[in-house]
Amino acid sequence: MGPLRDLLATDHRQTLEFFFVGLKDLSEPTVDHQELLYNASVLAHYTHVSTQTSDDVATPATLSAVFDAFVSDTTVRQDSLMMETAGAQCLLLAGFFQDQMRGRFNLNWYATLGAGFFRRAAAQEASARKAQLLDAVGRRFEPWRQTHARLGRELRDRPYLLPRRPDV
Repeated sequence: MGPLRDLLATDHRQTLEFFFVGLKDLSEPTVDHQELLYNASVLAHYTHVSTQTSDDVATPATLSAVFDAFVSDTTVRQDSLMMETAGAQCLLLAGFFQDQMRGRFNLNWYATLGAGFFRRAAAQEASARKAQLLDAVGRRFEPWRQTHARLGRELRDRPYLLPRRPDV
């Protein structure tokens, strides 16, 4: 399975580069580089995390899981990392998977939640540099969510055909 595995397998860096280029192509030329890299890292991270993992915080299958984990459970509200995770999950599901979530969930409400999660994470973050980044993503959550949605649509519409091998 060597050649097929090489064709299909990607590491985190390749995945990050893939999403960085995709988001950059859809963003204004003046986009903040750190925000762009952060948003690409969110998509790259969740590409490599299963919905059923026990090694990491699992990728949520729907926005209901985000609600249950971060709104209903009030114990995580004072944890910067958990609030950042909540914001990232809102960005992923209400953004990249917007078309799949739209029929069941109020995406504007989840966008407001996601922005709030990022701002709360920023307020509790010990590193001033990271706090500034999280605050910026929170303040510009909606434009980033829309960019994620455009990228998700573009990737779904792109044909995924493997090149045909010439007959030997």
